[in-house]
Amino acid sequence: MKALVAIIGTIAPATAFAASTPGVDDLGLFSWIFLGFCTLLIIAQAMPAVLLMFGIAKEMTGIVRDEMKEHNS
Repeated sequence: MKALVAIIGTIAPATAFAASTPGVDDLGLFSWIFLGFCTLLIIAQAMPAVLLMFGIAKEMTGIVRDEMKEHNS
C-alpha cells in the first residue's frame, strides 16, 4: 500500500504541468504555402526518375524478348 501511495505521489505532480487545452495548430498560411511548395519540388523531381525507371524496364523487357526469339529460332 505504501508503494502505491509513493507511485501516485510521484506521478500526480508531473500531471499538473500537462496542457489543459487541446493542441492548437499555430502554423500560419505562409507556412502551409511553403510546405506545399516543398512538396511540389519533391514531386517534380521524382516524376522524371519514375519515368526513367519505367523506360529502363520497358527497354530491358524488349531486349529479353528479342533474345528469346533468337534463341527459339
